Amino acid sequence: MAKAAKGGGLLFDGSDWDFDTLWRSYDVIEDIARNDLGLDLYPNQIEIISSEQMLDAYSSVGMPLMYHHWSFGKQFIFHERQYRKGMRGLAYEIVINSSPCVSYCMEDNSMPLQALVIAHAACGHNHFFKNNHLFRQWTDAEGILDYLDYARGYIQSCEERHGPAEVEELLDAAHALMPVSIFRHRRPPTPSMRAEKERERKRSEEAERAVYYLWSTLDQGDKSKDRTEEAEEHKSRMHLPEENILYFIESYSPALKPWEREILRIVRNIGQYFYPQQQTKIMNEAAPVSCITIS
Repeated sequence: MAKAAKGGGLLFDGSDWDFDTLWRSYDVIEDIARNDLGLDLYPNQIEIISSEQMLDAYSSVGMPLMYHHWSFGKQFIFHERQYRKGMRGLAYEIVINSSPCVSYCMEDNSMPLQALVIAHAACGHNHFFKNNHLFRQWTDAEGILDYLDYARGYIQSCEERHGPAEVEELLDAAHALMPVSIFRHRRPPTPSMRAEKERERKRSEEAERAVYYLWSTLDQGDKSKDRTEEAEEHKSRMHLPEENILYFIESYSPALKPWEREILRIVRNIGQYFYPQQQTKIMNEAAPVSCITIS
């Protein structure tokens, strides 16, 4: 049972919940979080979802907007079969690092459990997302939902224009490289139209130079020292070594088409968005709770 901060009356009595009780409890929880504990929160958006919707969220790594890919359907079938056979339960809630901070709560939760997960997710995780150094450094909470909407629309348009098979093949390769396509120590340079045009010019020159590679093999002179210096200079121009493989391919591949380059950028940006979650899992959860945090 919970007591209201003002008036001393019970917020709820029993395990059943309705939306009036839910919002009344949320108002008290938020008041305690902000005024008693001094938490700094994003605006909250709380949604009640079914088990089927929770399984769907599992399949798309918890995001409310996501592009289409066969691996998401595979994940849905895997989790759905385990859940139906009683081999695993579902999370009580999923919370997304965005502004507003979106918390999905299971409709099967009892009222005391709804109050617990709202405090845990809508206040605890919310404050952590907004104030933790890694999240502030690497994520854009206000822009992620708009970016996911853009990503879904862009990849869908590529499928319509170039065919689902070609787009799926590129996404397969990009997803395989996603774990090694994270900036851990620096931010990528800010792109500009001038830089993009310069890279396009260099790619064209490299393509023309490749046509005459047979001619260059006829030169038998000893130029190993010059070639070594040229190779070192080339590595310097390409900022090698590079920890982010997708960024390197996206920036310097002479074979990629513009739409392929943009899809690699989308996958890379989404992978970077999840990086703070991997680094702060224990600190963010603080205790073993049946909860998934999507950030």
